[in-house]
Amino acid sequence: MAQPAESTFPQRPTDAASARVPRPARPVRPGPPPGPRVTVSVAGDGRAWGDWIADRLERHGLRAPLHHWDPPAAMELRAALGGLTLSGGQVLLVFSAGYFQPGVRTGREWDAALAAVTAAHPGRFAAVSVTDPGNLPRGAAALGPAQLTEAGAHHAERLLLRRLGLPDTPAPGTGGPRFPLDAPDVWGGVPRRNPRFTGRAALLARIHRRLAGSVRGAAVCTLLGMAGVGKTQLAAEYVHRFATEYDVVWWIAAGTAQEARQQLAALAPELGIRGGMGTAERLRAVTDALRRGEPYHRWLLVLDGADDPEAVAGLLPSGSGHVLITSRNRSWDTYNTLLLPVPVLDRPESVAFVRRRAPRLTAAEADRLAAALEDLPLLLDQTAGWLNDSDMSVGSYLRLLEGGIGDARTVVAEDFPMTFAAAWTALLDRIAETAPDAGELLRLCAVLAPGTVPVPLLGRIRGDFPPLTGDPQRLQDALRLLARYSVVDATETPDGDRITGVHLHRMVRLLVREGVPAPERERYARAVRGALAAADPGRPDDPAEWPAYAALLPHLLPSGALEADPAESARPVLNCLRYTYLAGVQDTGLALVRRVDRAWRRLLPEDHPNRLDLLHAHANLLRAAGQYAACEELDRAALERLLGRSSTPDTDILRAATGLAADLRGLARLQEALELSRYVLDGSRQTFGEGDARTLAAQNNTAVSLRLLGAYDEALDLDLETLRARRRLLGPGHPWTLCSELHYATDLRLTGRVEAALELQERTVRSHHRVLGADHPQSLRAGHGLALCRRGAGQGERARQSMERLLERAVRLLGRRDPLTLMIAAGFGCLERESGDPERALATAELTYTGYRELLGPAHPYTVGSDANHALALLAAGDRAAALGSLGRALPAMEAAVGPSHPWTLDLAHNTRSTEADLPPYQLRDFEPLTI
Repeated sequence: MAQPAESTFPQRPTDAASARVPRPARPVRPGPPPGPRVTVSVAGDGRAWGDWIADRLERHGLRAPLHHWDPPAAMELRAALGGLTLSGGQVLLVFSAGYFQPGVRTGREWDAALAAVTAAHPGRFAAVSVTDPGNLPRGAAALGPAQLTEAGAHHAERLLLRRLGLPDTPAPGTGGPRFPLDAPDVWGGVPRRNPRFTGRAALLARIHRRLAGSVRGAAVCTLLGMAGVGKTQLAAEYVHRFATEYDVVWWIAAGTAQEARQQLAALAPELGIRGGMGTAERLRAVTDALRRGEPYHRWLLVLDGADDPEAVAGLLPSGSGHVLITSRNRSWDTYNTLLLPVPVLDRPESVAFVRRRAPRLTAAEADRLAAALEDLPLLLDQTAGWLNDSDMSVGSYLRLLEGGIGDARTVVAEDFPMTFAAAWTALLDRIAETAPDAGELLRLCAVLAPGTVPVPLLGRIRGDFPPLTGDPQRLQDALRLLARYSVVDATETPDGDRITGVHLHRMVRLLVREGVPAPERERYARAVRGALAAADPGRPDDPAEWPAYAALLPHLLPSGALEADPAESARPVLNCLRYTYLAGVQDTGLALVRRVDRAWRRLLPEDHPNRLDLLHAHANLLRAAGQYAACEELDRAALERLLGRSSTPDTDILRAATGLAADLRGLARLQEALELSRYVLDGSRQTFGEGDARTLAAQNNTAVSLRLLGAYDEALDLDLETLRARRRLLGPGHPWTLCSELHYATDLRLTGRVEAALELQERTVRSHHRVLGADHPQSLRAGHGLALCRRGAGQGERARQSMERLLERAVRLLGRRDPLTLMIAAGFGCLERESGDPERALATAELTYTGYRELLGPAHPYTVGSDANHALALLAAGDRAAALGSLGRALPAMEAAVGPSHPWTLDLAHNTRSTEADLPPYQLRDFEPLTI
């Protein structure tokens, strides 16, 4: 399958008024006072300022609801800002560093958007700044933001009130949120705030909700995750973001029990506890003071890196305060603490984070880097830092990374002071020493592909691997230990009884793999290859087995199966290739088959059966991608070699001839293709018998050749015979039976029996979705046929809408230049011309013609026919002269391609005459590319 591609086919314009805009949040305080409204728009990193500002304004009689500013990256900035005006009243923008979404929005975007909204809504916007003035885009100056960070609370309140045109006398009274620049009374050990902290808004809000909503004595939350995922950074951001809610904030490095005890005891003098006591006495005094809430009841303790719960759990105080723990150890769930898993960054967060660290990278480059590093913050920070300081491209860096984590180059920042390798090596060494089963399992996983490893595959490994060859419970125990220390993410059965799959991060896998000596690595790889062979279902034609092949395929390359002795691995390799062809993931298959071909050329003679099977797989994949000329070269050479060996059609000869006939159809050498198709059909009947599945396939292919030549009635008779035989032999739900239903429905439609075709097509679309899924290429073909039947039955608008959805899906799944995408685009362009937007139809017709010309060449009938459809679009757009010119060019080209009596040629001649005579457009006939 092609990588998802952005559609270049024209889109329908959207109504700007229907664009999603952020809704102002409801007031955070019940019963706001009556009075003028000021919506306070604040980003996550300015939350404390938002609370303080809203409180000050409400004390002056204003209504001041808070609006959380975090518009999606895809949303136009001007629309997002304009949406703030919908609730009425003034809008106060609280400019923090995060408000400008660095890494997502540029300064130019902000300059243009601020200028536009202030001009469109004069007097509605005001601003204050709580960040360094150097962080403000130039366009912010027009709002004259008041700088609130240069003095104390009273002066800041005066500046705020002046900016809103209010009397600048501070409100009397005490209470309310603390001024954000006033630190808690006790503040110890907290890391400095990371100025590049990005995202995590939902997770921070969840931490705050859980801690604030917990009953007294139970407000303990553990941030759980793998090394490098950003647990410490998340805890530090929580502390800084919510510091105004606490009077005591105490950060403890809890890597060891002794270290944690000493740092907690050091809190004693800050709580007014007298000196002269030993560590144990001070600890008891501190925990007692926190429990009683004297002298402070709003306290927060952070235990960072507490990976040994048993050693430090006894230090956790109860009381009215909160405890936040960061750990890699899942065992904290047995200590009355809420576990909050910390995942890797979301992709948009990763892209924004990388671009803040490395501004020279584009969004696309940042996305590639994030994908390769699987969105792990520590790696993103250090690799992006190095890339920003070098002139190496992202592509070059990723190729360097393929050589191993030891080849990766990083820059260590103050915010992430430990390298990825250092952060992991100590843990991996500890696991190898204290849990040999888990260490052995981890080394086996390192010769599998990164990502999810199915546990049943591990269970098939044979050899001297203790955790895998003994009691199955031993394997589960080893997996649970790795999951407990966040080395892997585990997927469990619904009842939690068994682990069914584990996910090993790509870079952790590289680190483990590099720690295994080469001879040992081959021992592990050989065992994995044996497991892959044992896990092969042996039925790649059965859609029910496709999930199994999808799970096996990624592990072929890292296990060395492509380079190994074919006697050991040929069967799973060839079956996986067959799966990629049948399941419509031909790009994956082509990349795989090229690697295998290079290896097997060294290992096997040219006429070895495995080489012939590989050639057949290669040709199928090339043909599915529309590369017919390259495919013909392979198939013709193979057929000539086989015929030189034997003149009697055998299985290999008939298979090669079948492929060559399909290549000839793709190259529009249609008469040659029909003759070769009939040769294969006759040979199959003699070799396999009338009712064999291979004979029915040859019969199906002969009908395809007849249909392409315009012999629709002959094709219909042969397709009906094939359909009935396949239903008897294979069953009504087999993919080949469904394929015959598609062909027969097409024949019915082309011979004018539209109602019968529509009834069959509606039924077979449902069957395709049930058996193959809606995204399978054959299901897309079924949807394409249904839309054309609906058009023929007079349901033009319904047909257009369904074809539009199909085109969007095909572009996303297959890419713009895939043959099936172009076929659907051709149909959509004609439907859009009839019942949609003529300009959009013209643009679609141009792109379809260009696509066919690039894929098949200018003389191919599909290119010529698309040129003729483009002429009809020109005519609908009012350019009759240009339409006549295009038709005058297309008619002789089509005659040269398929002959003067072919229906395609006759239709073009009819369109030319009708256009010359200026007849109504409904009398014109579209060109329809057919399945090859």
